[in-house]
Amino acid sequence: MLRSELFLQTPQLRVFLPFYYTLWADSVLTPSEIKVVHQLLRELDWVGIEERELLMEYLNPQNTPSPKELKAWKKEIQTLDLETTESLTDIGLALVKNHDAHASISEKNIQSFRAAELALGIVGKEAKYIFKEGHITITTAYHSDSRFDIPKMTEVLNGSQAEIIKKVKTIISDPTFSLREYESLGDQREQVLQWCQALAAQGFGAWAYPESVGGKNDMEGYFTIMETLSYHDLSTVIKFGVQFGLWGMSVYFLGTEKHHQKYLKDIGSLQLPGCFAMTETGHGSNVRGLETTATYDHQSKTFVIHTPNESARKEYIGNAALHGRMATVFAKLIINGEDYGVSAFVVPLRDEQGQLIKGVRIEDCGRKMGLNGVDNGVIYFDQVVIPKENMLDRFSLVNENGEFESPISSDNKRFFTMLGTLVGGRIGIPRSALSASKTGLTIAIRYGDSRKQFGPPGGEEVPILNYRMHQRRLIPPLASAFALHFGLRYLTKRFLEHTEEEAQEIEALAAGLKAYTTWYTTKTLQECREACGGKGYLSENRIDDLKNDTDVYTTFEGDNVVLMQLVAKNRLTEFKQEFSDMNMFTVLNYLANQTKISLTEKNPVITRSTDESHLLDMDFHLNAFRYRERAILVSAARRIKRHIDGGMDSFDAFNVVQHHLVNVGQAYIERIILESFQEAVKQTTDKPCQDTLTQLCQLFALHSIEKNRGWYLEQGYMEGVKTKAIRKMVNQLCWELRKDAVALTDAFDIPEACIYAPIAIRK
Repeated sequence: MLRSELFLQTPQLRVFLPFYYTLWADSVLTPSEIKVVHQLLRELDWVGIEERELLMEYLNPQNTPSPKELKAWKKEIQTLDLETTESLTDIGLALVKNHDAHASISEKNIQSFRAAELALGIVGKEAKYIFKEGHITITTAYHSDSRFDIPKMTEVLNGSQAEIIKKVKTIISDPTFSLREYESLGDQREQVLQWCQALAAQGFGAWAYPESVGGKNDMEGYFTIMETLSYHDLSTVIKFGVQFGLWGMSVYFLGTEKHHQKYLKDIGSLQLPGCFAMTETGHGSNVRGLETTATYDHQSKTFVIHTPNESARKEYIGNAALHGRMATVFAKLIINGEDYGVSAFVVPLRDEQGQLIKGVRIEDCGRKMGLNGVDNGVIYFDQVVIPKENMLDRFSLVNENGEFESPISSDNKRFFTMLGTLVGGRIGIPRSALSASKTGLTIAIRYGDSRKQFGPPGGEEVPILNYRMHQRRLIPPLASAFALHFGLRYLTKRFLEHTEEEAQEIEALAAGLKAYTTWYTTKTLQECREACGGKGYLSENRIDDLKNDTDVYTTFEGDNVVLMQLVAKNRLTEFKQEFSDMNMFTVLNYLANQTKISLTEKNPVITRSTDESHLLDMDFHLNAFRYRERAILVSAARRIKRHIDGGMDSFDAFNVVQHHLVNVGQAYIERIILESFQEAVKQTTDKPCQDTLTQLCQLFALHSIEKNRGWYLEQGYMEGVKTKAIRKMVNQLCWELRKDAVALTDAFDIPEACIYAPIAIRK
């Protein structure tokens, strides 16, 4: 008798069929899988010698079942009603009963099979999908649906900002804001200027400014405007941000009342176009190293702004090439030959007729990779004289005696306080980037839902979004988009409500979320492009503009790698402070608690657990994120201390562990995002929306753990059987969320005029 015939004709052996088919479905039998089945066979008391030899024969990696055998096993399994089964064990038991109603397997042995199934990482209902006809039956039948009310999900996303969001969307959906192709660089720049003027006329530009200068005194509303405008044209968003954010906010936050009254009304109405001139050719991230000088002349009560060399020229300055009439210029304050560090000054660039002021030279940066509607320029100053009152003097000033004064005595604290007031840009940029990602995902998911390729022999082709790899490409980024939405909402709230003591924490949080979100956007839009195939490469489908325009988001408002190191240094400072504030008793309690956590989370039951309820448990997710964050932080601190104790300079010590520091920042930010998402899920009152958000939150968490599985395995926090189960659970969540994918992008409520892609037009 052939081995396959023996397998099929022995009633009780049929319980193994679903297990063996699953093990061999990918043509690879791993050592861990062999180990699990060996253990199972040792526990079974009814398997005879001949049967055991047969079962062992199928566990030889070199003795692969033939295609005919696999097909016969699958055909036998497909005789069952799989909708009534929940696991491999259930399927196997049903096969036994189907062949011999009197055959039975003891409850003890059944539990052994269930334990083996968990050890193999086969998660829940995914088991029965394996035996559908090449997954085709279920794949063909699967289509878009929605378990939740889309407008209610939109309400959850909009929160308290629904009114201003609706107003902005109405404006950018107007025919005067129709997206179009441009005949030239000048044509594009002129169009973007006109759109910014129209937005200013709606009062959007001055939204965050005091009511006394025509504003609404609503910073949260300003961030929302930036985010919503980012569904439209990103050149317009950045020019809007340069004018009303960088230029206007620098005057608002670094200046005093006299500057507010003199400039802000005209800035908010775009009557006074301006620039933010910080970056120099020789110094971008290192603001303290700026070389432009502002030398005070007490006799004339003026400052002389000067570019001492080529590397000190102001570069990439938005609004400079064509439209800017004034600029906030960051320069070293020099009084009587002494350098008092970087301060900010309002410096004229052009007169009302648009002619350059004497001593100012500006070059056009020309075409860029993206954002070509923004007129970036290079600025040189040659002994440009400005009056004393043009110094933005909230944090530093020159008094009537020509002496330097500041309400903050520490040079270091004053410098970081000054920069800290400008952190709003690091909130606006990631929110803008996320909107671009949402647009890209909407285009790609709609296309994936409608584009059909391949199918069962003689049957219809199926939507490409039904294929697992396509789901893997787009649905985890979709979950991340929701996660980041709530993470950035949390950041905005913290920024608006923060105290002076929290300023450095908020600056680090903003830096980290800016870096994390813009990296996510770059990766996600590339995935969207590829997921749309050749159609994604066509400019008419807009993904190229989204990719090119957002690419620089990883650079401006701070290079992402530098920002993540800033986050890490803040975390290390907090870590050091945490211990310095403890007495000996508290330290001992802390160490005991950490030991308790390790013993609890690293015990073999937890590290190997593949139970579905455990894998989907939000406490498990958060504990895993917190453990990773803390462990990486502690190990970084130890490495730095070891280097310094060994005689290494602190600068060199930090340089040696830079890669480690970036991981410290990322782990911290991921934990913040997850906490924010989980809290948003708890606060959602509509049950269908909450259920869907719960699955998205679970997918975000498990996909993040899956990406970092190597680290968790190294740490002994998880074993291979668990990371394999997590991978399968990610697949299952992608599969279950696929039906909701189009509806979830619809919940973003992006105006159809802004999606502007033929492949995403609703049929």
